[in-house]
Amino acid sequence: MPSLAREPASPETAASRRKRAAAGSPAVVEPFARALAVLAAFLPGERWLGTRELAQRCSLPASTVTRMAQTLVALGYLFHDPSARKYRLAPSALTLGYGAMVNSDLQRVAYASMQGFADRHKVHVNLSSRDRLDMIVLESCRSAQSTLALDLHAGVRLGIASSPMGWALLAALPELERYYLLENVERRALRHWPQMRRRTSEGLAQVHRVGYCSSLGEWDSEIGIVAAPLLVEGHAPMVLACVGASQQMTRARVEREIGPQLLAMVAGIQQQVVPQ
Repeated sequence: MPSLAREPASPETAASRRKRAAAGSPAVVEPFARALAVLAAFLPGERWLGTRELAQRCSLPASTVTRMAQTLVALGYLFHDPSARKYRLAPSALTLGYGAMVNSDLQRVAYASMQGFADRHKVHVNLSSRDRLDMIVLESCRSAQSTLALDLHAGVRLGIASSPMGWALLAALPELERYYLLENVERRALRHWPQMRRRTSEGLAQVHRVGYCSSLGEWDSEIGIVAAPLLVEGHAPMVLACVGASQQMTRARVEREIGPQLLAMVAGIQQQVVPQ
């Protein structure tokens, strides 16, 4: 099964993220930020994590992670298995994200259009937004007739500089914000940065030229992706993306049909959502 999900962030990234947040805002409460880092360490598809894994991902001492995790267990945000010495998310943690999702008019409006698009073109369609240096899938629809087995459910993360979803979002951001994000990606990417920079630049140029960007069989010969930014006043920038099998997503079909219709879906959603 093809996978687009990112690998867990490096420990240096987690540590530098907290330092930047604390330096940029005197209102940051460090213990609270650490507790949130522990919750954010759990990725889709991971049921249980031990103290050592959590400490590595959060760049915190194991003793600190243990205290944070025990507090989160007491508050109902984590479950603890004493025999395995591991933790997993509890329903109370899931309600935080669920509350954000169900209260979004944009997502409710988008879902119907996304499912219709997926059924017509026999593809997967997802809606995503930025979380730090990742894109996180908020909604995902697929056609029952899609020939592509792809696990792109809500909560999956994709690198902002290594996916068409990320390129589309970067193209919609103010220049200074885009440069700031890419500078941080460069520090994390290290030797992979030259290739990522080239492909990101190409994606940005394509969005500015035709309104969407595409990646057709580049990562995996089975996958074609087309993504377009979705901007609605009062909402964080989002991205609509169509993912299909490569034999369906030919360059000619993308330019003639998929791309223009994806942009039409974006325009239709923008017209239906009342600015907040």
